Amino acid sequence: MIVSALATSVGINLGLTVLLCALYSVLRKQRGNLEVYAPRLVADGRARQPSQFNIENLLPSTGWVRRAWDPSEDDLLGASGLDGVVFMRIFIFSLRVFSVAAVVGIFILLPVNYLGISCATLTSPISRTNRWICSPFQMLWFHFSAAYLITAIVCYLLYSEYKYLSSKRIAHFIASKPLPHHFAILVRGIPLRDGSSIGDTVESFFMEYHPSTYLCHTVVHQTSKLRRLITDSENLYRRLTHLKSSPRTPENHRNGGILGLFAKKKDLLGRYEKKLEDLEENVRVEQSDISVTKEEIPAAFVCFKSRYGAATALKIQQSDNPIEWVTEEAPEPNDVYWPFFSTSFMQRWISKLVVFVASIFLIIVFLLVAAFVQGLTYLEQLETWLPFLKDILKITVVSQIITGYLPSLILHVLSSYVPPIMKLFSTMQGYIATSQIEKSACDKMLWFVIWSIFFANVLTGSATSLLQIILDPKEIPVRLAVVVPAQASFFIAYVVTSWTSLSSELTRTMALICNLIGKHCSCKSDEDDEFQIPSISYHSEIPRILLFGLLGLTYFILAPLILPFILVFFCIGYIIYRNQLFNVYSPKYDTGGRFWPIVHNTTIFSLILMHLVAIGIFGLKKLPLASSLVLPLPVLTLLFNEYCRKRFLPIFEAYSAETLIKKDRADQNDPTMGEFFDKLVTAYRDPIWMPIRHSPYSNEHNSPLLHSS
Repeated sequence: MIVSALATSVGINLGLTVLLCALYSVLRKQRGNLEVYAPRLVADGRARQPSQFNIENLLPSTGWVRRAWDPSEDDLLGASGLDGVVFMRIFIFSLRVFSVAAVVGIFILLPVNYLGISCATLTSPISRTNRWICSPFQMLWFHFSAAYLITAIVCYLLYSEYKYLSSKRIAHFIASKPLPHHFAILVRGIPLRDGSSIGDTVESFFMEYHPSTYLCHTVVHQTSKLRRLITDSENLYRRLTHLKSSPRTPENHRNGGILGLFAKKKDLLGRYEKKLEDLEENVRVEQSDISVTKEEIPAAFVCFKSRYGAATALKIQQSDNPIEWVTEEAPEPNDVYWPFFSTSFMQRWISKLVVFVASIFLIIVFLLVAAFVQGLTYLEQLETWLPFLKDILKITVVSQIITGYLPSLILHVLSSYVPPIMKLFSTMQGYIATSQIEKSACDKMLWFVIWSIFFANVLTGSATSLLQIILDPKEIPVRLAVVVPAQASFFIAYVVTSWTSLSSELTRTMALICNLIGKHCSCKSDEDDEFQIPSISYHSEIPRILLFGLLGLTYFILAPLILPFILVFFCIGYIIYRNQLFNVYSPKYDTGGRFWPIVHNTTIFSLILMHLVAIGIFGLKKLPLASSLVLPLPVLTLLFNEYCRKRFLPIFEAYSAETLIKKDRADQNDPTMGEFFDKLVTAYRDPIWMPIRHSPYSNEHNSPLLHSS
């Protein structure tokens, strides 16, 4: 990619970023858009529609930036939970790292590289590498000092963040009110006994082995048929509401006698209402049948009188047979993914196999996408593929847009469809909670962006290098040193395209369009006035952020010009996501900050990759002394990671006995605990037992016949 094409990409994305931010500052002030740009404030009653027209509402402003900046971290904790705090700490950590890295890279390494005192010479002026102009010892001073410096800074900041968030997690737990999942566990593999129900078996077992702490239990029922009936009724209700809300113009009435349009619509409404009434009756009958036949699953949520009692039961093997009475941590009641219990063990096992095969297929597809994208960055290759475009490609502006802006845009657009697929894969694998599904999807997305976006674009077009890496792992550093620097300009363009992607998060284009269509093309009933407050997709956003950390560390020595662009990305992201967390997104679960270990491990991987590339560069230039001096870095980094894993990771996996007992003792003087335990008895009741009253003929007699135990 030539410099002019890269400059074109930077200019286009900078202009789009400014335009989208200005557009957001105007749209958010318009009457009727509050549900799009501040749904949290509307739900909390803290936002009001503008009462009258004001010319200032049509002018861009920056007041939203100050309002996003001002709130403290405690305000963020109250608004988005500890997961929201962890999410924003990723930006704070990255800003600290790349502020130092940008200063060192731009004012020291970039001039050194440009003058030829570097470890490599690339084919573009962005990073140069084919010959040495100075002695190896001069190079050694600059680049080894930079490598050791950035490694020390990253490790120190990682330690500080891990320590801070560990203490924050404990403090958040101590300050929290009693929550059902702190007192409950999920028990699976409950053995069946002749003449006893699952509920009786659970009660007798825990009364015998946990008599002082056991409180109650809720048995899970087989509800797949009932769930399908409720889904059908909800879908039919949506169609019925849409049909009722369609406009009835005078033309409809005039043509009704001739074409029968109005009569047909009236008949259709009657059929839908009758079918909906029948479905609701079938739901009541199914609930009653389950109550009589006791279609129980060998799984139950078991609640205890103390947090320590629940933790003890969770960690201790309950039976001599390790596949019976299997315990696992209970999620929050509103976090439980109830359809999981309606699938058999064999279905989940087959699903895992299908997910594995589908994941490999997805990676192969994106390897082809990466090959196509890389082909767009080279005019010669593009002319070979599409010879009829030779005349058009000779136009300077067109060639610069196609080679500088279009490849990264295509990669961004196509990769945006991957997170929902990864979430679907995780759902198929059989997790019992939405938070577990998204955490698993986050891991999948992370490996996807590393292998299918970073390595695929680095190795695409160099099949021989990929084959040599697979066949000869010892040559990995040298091969990476050859292929990684060549893609520096492409990844700079990818980073600046992400500025636009971040800014589009503000405008919420699809939500705005749906809101406009909903207001002008339908008439919502009173029951539909409530709107859903969206939640942030951690499984897609965290991997995207960590990818830029990987790029920044990998290219720190090779192409430091990328660092200012990455720093701008984190600055924009910090403001935008604070604004969205306070105004738009509402948390649907809180893992207690368990996403941070993923961030820590990915940063360690990025450091190791930087070290391997550095070793390869110096080995490629026949400088064994230089390579030897870098070798201690990955070893020390791995030792540091092992220390953090022993020191901090257990805090994110479970709370200590010291913390649990202190919290339990503090609750002994709480007069509201009795009421809490009364509610705990029904906290894990499947919401599918709640009555549905979509039909206009529904009344109090349509309440569910089953109250699950």
